[in-house]
Amino acid sequence: MKAGFTGTREGLTAKQKVLYLGTLKQKLKCTELHHGMCYGADEQAHRMAILNGVPRIVMHPSTISKAYKPYSIHSPTEVIELPPKPPLERNHDIVDATDILIACPKTKEEVLRSGTWATIRYARKQGKEVIIL
Repeated sequence: MKAGFTGTREGLTAKQKVLYLGTLKQKLKCTELHHGMCYGADEQAHRMAILNGVPRIVMHPSTISKAYKPYSIHSPTEVIELPPKPPLERNHDIVDATDILIACPKTKEEVLRSGTWATIRYARKQGKEVIIL
């Protein structure tokens, strides 16, 4: 299954890390992970996917350079970096390319000025399953 990932630049909480790993391995049997190539949660999700044998990761970087996090992780996982796009367009690409969205927002309540919550809203509009951790 192809999974998209969205999360906060502040990184995952300890509980989100445990839930993410369980979702990635047991529930989804993820074969491909797409994320926004940002620091924080994206980088953590990327590393955990590699450590847990996800065979392919597709990175969708943003044109906002302060959020961009180049990764230098050597592994047997195939890692593809796509050309940068504006954040909302990039987030739509992640949703459109995947079967399901794993979301790790900073807040339990929906926030209007949040890229993570905007991605969740878009995925729901597209009829995609969304798992919020």
